[in-house]
Amino acid sequence: MTAPVQATLGPQEKDLLIKQIPALKGKKILIIGDVGLDEYVMGQVRRISPEAPVPVLEVDGEDKRLGLAANVAQNVASLGGIPMMVSVVGHDMGATLLKELSEKNGVSWHYMIVDKHRPTTRKTRIMTGHHHLVRVDYEMKKYLSEETEQKLLAMVEKHVGEADGVIIEDYAKGVVSRNVVEKVAAICKKAGKRLMVDPNPNHPGTHYQGIDLIKPNYNEAVALTGYSFDDLKDNPNKVVEVGRALQRVTGAKEVVMTRGKDGMTIFSGDQITEVPTYAQKVFDVTGAGDTVIAALALGLVSGLSLVHSCMLANNAAGVVVGKVGCVPCEIPELIEYINEVH
Repeated sequence: MTAPVQATLGPQEKDLLIKQIPALKGKKILIIGDVGLDEYVMGQVRRISPEAPVPVLEVDGEDKRLGLAANVAQNVASLGGIPMMVSVVGHDMGATLLKELSEKNGVSWHYMIVDKHRPTTRKTRIMTGHHHLVRVDYEMKKYLSEETEQKLLAMVEKHVGEADGVIIEDYAKGVVSRNVVEKVAAICKKAGKRLMVDPNPNHPGTHYQGIDLIKPNYNEAVALTGYSFDDLKDNPNKVVEVGRALQRVTGAKEVVMTRGKDGMTIFSGDQITEVPTYAQKVFDVTGAGDTVIAALALGLVSGLSLVHSCMLANNAAGVVVGKVGCVPCEIPELIEYINEVH
């Protein structure tokens, strides 16, 4: 078994990453996946309702953010790239709000498909301080109709030639069927574009056959390969075993496994590389995976190696976990962060 190589972020690597950041500008990333709107209604609770034994929230603020694959798209935009977001929304208020927010954050609505028989995914969190009182979900977790799926695939086929790289971002809301993965993989192969996937553990690893790179976290990788956590518990080589199994089951040459405080393990062909984490303070890991896939894709299409692209992505993730909620990584913060890493 090949022993993992340890990658280090020394002065030379820092210099390389910072010098590469301008090369991300203008790179086009086609993103296919489920999009959604994250809403937050914040306020104070000072009394219980006289109508029912429930708290009364006196609202003092609201916030709307791009969620799911739309957060990947806004991270591509904030890092200087051009996101081409192909997804499906309903004909409703959620879509109107999502469109406004997307355009405000540099994410074009040009590639969006409307299906009036589906609601736009929207999650409304009612909160007091950091406490959730309730979450209200508007969504339909079922695969697209054949007609809508065909429109989605036609959109990908029409625009893939303009893209520098392609991401499938699967949140298991229905956009990413096995047929979509298969057809998109064929389209990318024909167009000579690298296809990267951020998978969902609700699907088996075979769901993603045909892709070039897969980016799960460790728990997702275990679920995708069908291993049991109990069987792996005392296995000192469990990370390598799971990564290799994922390469076999998906056929992906490259696996980037994110492992929280343990950094990343990269499988590229027979080579295994460990990249440490650079997170200095962790407030909220929400959306960090979206930042990682966006930065990783931009790094790769701008000419960085897989290991250096992962270093860039790890630094970008370090920026966003220091904030609360789904927020993109901005270039000045990223440069400052890379400089500060010890």
